[in-house]
Amino acid sequence: MLYDEQDILRSMDKIEIGRLKQKLITQFADRNTKIISPKNCQSVEMYFNSEKMEKTIGRVAEKTLEVGETVSGLLVKKAFTYQIMALDDLHVFSQLCTTNISQRITIAYTGAFGVLKHRLKQIFESVESLPDEEFEGRGFGVHERLTVKYELEKHISLHWRSDPITDMVFDSVVALVLNISHEIPKVAVESEEATKTEEENN
Repeated sequence: MLYDEQDILRSMDKIEIGRLKQKLITQFADRNTKIISPKNCQSVEMYFNSEKMEKTIGRVAEKTLEVGETVSGLLVKKAFTYQIMALDDLHVFSQLCTTNISQRITIAYTGAFGVLKHRLKQIFESVESLPDEEFEGRGFGVHERLTVKYELEKHISLHWRSDPITDMVFDSVVALVLNISHEIPKVAVESEEATKTEEENN
């Protein structure tokens, strides 16, 4: 029996498939059924309208939502079901798990540490010194996302947990450090040229 609105008939015998098609069209004339018999290698496009329902579970489901209120969480698909859950509930209601990736990079920096901190304050709203017992006054945090630490032998290290926002902060800090490092030799050369000019004038 035919239950779908679109049905495709295929057979090697064109005459027999044509008879079957006409019989089906006559039998189901009162229904909105489309019956086609494509030729070999002929493309056939079919459109299906299906409703998708997402269920909230865990902490997300604890709150009663009003009509039009936005739901925030992770959308997890399993087979043909969709569930919205909080990040902390992911390991409870699924076999998935999350992890944090901590990254560290060391960059050559010959400038003053205070200059770097001052320049960062001109860009970011929150640049705070870190506890002296851990960093001995040689480190500060940027928006509580990234840590900048002054290392020995004219190097600084950046520490951060990878996520889209913190990675953008990291890119901005690295660009500033490289820009300052590029400016320092230029300033030194200009200072030497100015000194030579004063000596020649004297």
